[in-house]
Amino acid sequence: MIGYVKGVVTHLFTDYCFIDVQGVGYRVFIPNSTRQKLVIGQQAILFTYLNVREDAITLHGFYTQEEYELFLRLISVSGIGPKVAAGVLSAITPQNFRSAISTNNAAILTKLPGIGKKTAERMILELKDKIGMGKEGAAGAAGQPIADISLPGDILQEAVQALISLGYNHAEITPVIKRIYEREDKSEISLEQLIKLTLKEFGRR
Repeated sequence: MIGYVKGVVTHLFTDYCFIDVQGVGYRVFIPNSTRQKLVIGQQAILFTYLNVREDAITLHGFYTQEEYELFLRLISVSGIGPKVAAGVLSAITPQNFRSAISTNNAAILTKLPGIGKKTAERMILELKDKIGMGKEGAAGAAGQPIADISLPGDILQEAVQALISLGYNHAEITPVIKRIYEREDKSEISLEQLIKLTLKEFGRR
C-alpha cells in the first residue's frame, strides 16, 4: 500500500493532479480542500489511499492526515465509495463534518454531494461514536491549529508523517510542535531538528 507520495505538482485539474516522483507521473485524485493548497511547480506530500476495483485502480491523496483519516471513516460507511467521500471533503471541513455528526444534524449532511436522507442517517449512526465527541473528535479539534504554523518547505508535513510512523497520533504531535514553534526560531529549524526536539519533548532521546 502506498502511504504517501512526495514529488513536484506538474498539473492540476478539477478533481485530480499529476505529481512527478523521480520521473514517474502519478495521477492522484484529490478533494477541493487539498487542491487549493497545491501549487504547480512546487513539491508536495500527499497522504494516499489506493482503491482497487475490478475495473480500475485509483490513487486518492490528501494534504493533511486529518483529511485522510476522515476519508477512511467515510468509505467505511455502507454505500459510500471514494468518489462520494472525496465530494464530501470538498464540500465541508472536517471540523464542521464532525460537528454535524455529533449534533445529529442530518439537514447539513444531506446538503453534501451524493448524500441523501438515508445515507445521512446511516453516517450519523455509524460514525458518531468514532468521530463525534469521542477521542477522535478531540484529536481533530486539537490537531486543527497546526495548519496555522508556517514552516519552510515541507518540513512540517514530513515531521508529522515521521512522528506518526513512530506511533504518535496527530493529537499528541500538534501541541508539542506548537510549543516548539513558539520558542524556537522557525527560520532555522530543519526537519531533523524539529523531529529531534519533538521526540525530546516526548521524553525519547
